[in-house]
Amino acid sequence: MKPTDFSVHLTNFLTHYLAAQRNLSPNTIKAYRDVFTLLLRFCRDVQGVALERLRLEQIDVSLVETFLDYLEKERKSSPRTRNHRLAALHAFFRYVQAEEPAHMLQCQKILAIPLRRHAHPTVAYLSKEELADILAQPNLRTPNGRRNAVLLSVLYDTGARVQELIDLSVGDVRLDPPAQLRLLGKGRKMRAVPLMGKTAQLLCDHIREHHLDRPEKFDEPLFQNARNQRLSRSGIRYILQKYLVKAQNKRPSLNRKVSPHTLRHTKGMHLLQSGISLDMIRDFLGHVDVKTTQIYARANLEMKRNALEKIDDSSPVQMIPCWQENKDLLDWLRSL
Repeated sequence: MKPTDFSVHLTNFLTHYLAAQRNLSPNTIKAYRDVFTLLLRFCRDVQGVALERLRLEQIDVSLVETFLDYLEKERKSSPRTRNHRLAALHAFFRYVQAEEPAHMLQCQKILAIPLRRHAHPTVAYLSKEELADILAQPNLRTPNGRRNAVLLSVLYDTGARVQELIDLSVGDVRLDPPAQLRLLGKGRKMRAVPLMGKTAQLLCDHIREHHLDRPEKFDEPLFQNARNQRLSRSGIRYILQKYLVKAQNKRPSLNRKVSPHTLRHTKGMHLLQSGISLDMIRDFLGHVDVKTTQIYARANLEMKRNALEKIDDSSPVQMIPCWQENKDLLDWLRSL
């Protein structure tokens, strides 16, 4: 059977265009692939279309909108998740319109489907006391406890994304002053992140304990599981949750959702509260645009506003009379 035009373009999009031309990371490409997996299953199971016969012209604006409604109503996707799926479809049809000019109108109708507006959650971060309670939980008398203590310290100290931590190899560590880590961020962009003295010492002990200071270990994972492989996202999440539960007994304020990404937000907020400029925080965290970094400034302003609201009623602002109680002023306004 002759391959359909949709299968040809989708294969080229996922295997060549995203990697070779857009230079996207393997994890980003995997996320795009997962969106099209959902779309293909929707076409097969809900629309009743044989996948080997699915053509480009069949994926019109009506089908895409029906697919998005299916995600929301049947799969209970949040507006944020729906927008992520739609963004992947937009990227594909932006690619198709250059490859197939005859389908440009169809592509542009799909590109015109707007993203769903949604409330942006406030930045979740930990206080220094809450962070210290979590980092104090690993049992340093056991190998796993020592590894986990180093892992969580590095996760906070570098402000790394979870995937950046997973991808760390021994060769990415420099312990000679100034100690630093080399992180591979979004878009395959490398950045060097300095390490605090205590974290650098913990890393040095970790490398020696696991005999990772040999030249042949240069490309091995910095943090390994029981099978000497790289930890997974779920593995790191499990490690954090285990110590979070223990810390909750001591500090009730930790009875809330805390994820590995919370430690990244915590580092960003602590840097801002220490007087570090947004430009430097952007470079430290590997943000492409400083607008992304501004979420910490907005959260910090909200925190200050809440503090001001707790001032007692004797504040000077409270002593200013209300204009609505001034009858002479009201009479004058009505006469205008």
